[in-house]
Amino acid sequence: MAGKKEAAKATGVAAYYKIAGDKATKIRKICSRCGKGVFMSEHKNRKTCGKCGLTEFNQ
Repeated sequence: MAGKKEAAKATGVAAYYKIAGDKATKIRKICSRCGKGVFMSEHKNRKTCGKCGLTEFNQ
């Protein structure tokens, strides 16, 4: 029998928002093409949108 694959861990709300008291602030950048609700992933030298593929390079 083949080995079992590990299930991917859900990132949850903590990966996208910082909660301090009664306020929640966004940690990650929102995609400028897709708009609200679509966050960009953070890589070593760039930020990328997984929905539309927009890539912004860090300087």
